[in-house]
Amino acid sequence: MANKSKNLQNAKKIKDDEFYTRYEDIENEVLHYKSHFDNKTVLCNCDDPFESNFCKFFLKNFNVLNLKRLICTSYYSSKIISKEIFNSWKSKCINI
Repeated sequence: MANKSKNLQNAKKIKDDEFYTRYEDIENEVLHYKSHFDNKTVLCNCDDPFESNFCKFFLKNFNVLNLKRLICTSYYSSKIISKEIFNSWKSKCINI
């Protein structure tokens, strides 16, 4: 337990406090409500859509859940993908 507390304190000090919900936990919970997603729009407001397990889950299961639309937003640039690549991708996808 002390190690977990130390990790949290270190993350707080360096402002790296991103702790993500595990993909397995999302899958186990959401699939109980599969019928509620039929023809619905899902909004994932997250810090980084390229790291978010919620975005990954809904992308992977878009057809299984029969989603109408998936919107993943972010206020900050991704730690994984550079702005140039993202802007190029965004300009290609904006008309979808």
